[in-house]
Amino acid sequence: MSITLIGPAQIPSMGFGTFQLEQDTVADMVAAALSEGFRHIDTAQAYENEEQVGEGLRRADVRRDEVFLTTKILPEHFSPEAFIAATEASLKRLGTDYVDLLLLHWPSRDVPIADTISALNDLISAGKVRHGGVSNFTMDMVNQAQAALNTPLAANQIELHPLIDQTRMIAHLDSKGIPVEAYSPLAQGKVMENATLREIGNAHDVSPAQIALAWILTRPMSIALPRTSNPDRLADNLRAADIVLSVEEIAHIDAVGTAEGRIVSPGTLAPEWD
Repeated sequence: MSITLIGPAQIPSMGFGTFQLEQDTVADMVAAALSEGFRHIDTAQAYENEEQVGEGLRRADVRRDEVFLTTKILPEHFSPEAFIAATEASLKRLGTDYVDLLLLHWPSRDVPIADTISALNDLISAGKVRHGGVSNFTMDMVNQAQAALNTPLAANQIELHPLIDQTRMIAHLDSKGIPVEAYSPLAQGKVMENATLREIGNAHDVSPAQIALAWILTRPMSIALPRTSNPDRLADNLRAADIVLSVEEIAHIDAVGTAEGRIVSPGTLAPEWD
């Protein structure tokens, strides 16, 4: 296993997540991640760090066209005109002419999916967005988005780690040829406490966190987005892509997840989960 390019958008299978990073560390960490070998950076308007991410991109000795850059728009901006304006604002903050992937961050309870996707189609046609996708969408919502988008749906970014059972969603996306992007792949640190992951990690002489990332990447259409504020952990996260888990180890990890393992479900944004 190693870093591969996933799906029609050719998304690097390991990305650097920037959620909840301290504002004054974001630029340094993005530059450090790119220096370490990451070529996929994930941010969002809701993270309030797009300017710092853009600064990190400029500091790094890596060409813009070598970096796969993702941002996300919140439902409050899902009417077509507002969506286009919000995207323009993101591009300005990031200091770039385009993003490689633009995601609808959470489903809207007010604006029809097709209306927002229509604006996304226009942004793709204009060259300001290379690929479109969704995040935290249910299976039916994914179907609606895929039907409305003029290009292949690049991903559904969901909470995915060994502690949550996302079997049905993963199977649905796989049947549609849609990649899975895993946010919170380390369950916000909770994987470090899991006995199964610790045991398998000991067998490979790696950390439970690396085992969790390797487990995500065993699926051919999966992308992991670990976040760290410690530059020393960047290389370890990348090395997780080279860990080869046995069929038995994968089965043991599969058995860990439950429906109660979900961590991220804000009441004002979350849909009725599948």
